[in-house]
Amino acid sequence: MKLIQQAIIVLTLSPLIQVSHADTITIRADKWFPINGEPKDEKPGYMIEIANAIMSEHGHQIDYKMMPWQRSLLEVKQGNYDCLVGVSKSEAPDFIYPTESWGKVGSTFYVKKGNTWTFKGIDSLENQRLGVIGGYDYSDNLDAYIENKQSSPMVKVISSNNALEKNLRKLVAGRITVTVGADLVVKSKLNELGLSNDIVEAGLLLEPEDIYIACSPAKNVSQNYVQLFSDGIKKLRETGKLKTILDKYGLDDWL
Repeated sequence: MKLIQQAIIVLTLSPLIQVSHADTITIRADKWFPINGEPKDEKPGYMIEIANAIMSEHGHQIDYKMMPWQRSLLEVKQGNYDCLVGVSKSEAPDFIYPTESWGKVGSTFYVKKGNTWTFKGIDSLENQRLGVIGGYDYSDNLDAYIENKQSSPMVKVISSNNALEKNLRKLVAGRITVTVGADLVVKSKLNELGLSNDIVEAGLLLEPEDIYIACSPAKNVSQNYVQLFSDGIKKLRETGKLKTILDKYGLDDWL
């Protein structure tokens, strides 16, 4: 009888035991829509929806909030938060990455319509007022240019959650003459701001590269998370759920 009672207790408590092992996975990044957007919006970003879809199947929850990019990198690296979205391996080489990428973006220069300037190497930036976002890793040669010029009036660095919007508005206002950003993200932001006819592409900095969700190198649990993310994206693709998420944002599968 005692053994039966013990078995009943274990079976009764088992749902509670499962819940107690559920994790809340903290994700931080600056706004980079459609990759990640406002946390409480109907469309919080396709990477956030992918993370939610994968982790909810394992009983975990996602706690996603926006934070300036430079601070997001530092806080996740130190282990104060779990993961970062929209990051390339060159930006955070010591982070823990899944085997599967979660998208591709290319880096493109933009100017106000009517400006005939086009990017023809770093030297072509010399007489331009360039607007960039603090903490971003653009390319080795552009990063070196920004570092050398950031104390001059020719390079303007912004660090805030809405840094991209500020740079685009400054471009239209003539306060800067050139900005650079991820094509996927800039296109979406121009549509949102109604500036698609006011700002045009002005040359490619980098061909599209893989971007990921990446987790903290300071936390042992990161290896478990990235394994779930790696397996999960394959399953979402196989079942068609990935397409459903991407369709919501007007995007195609990067593969």
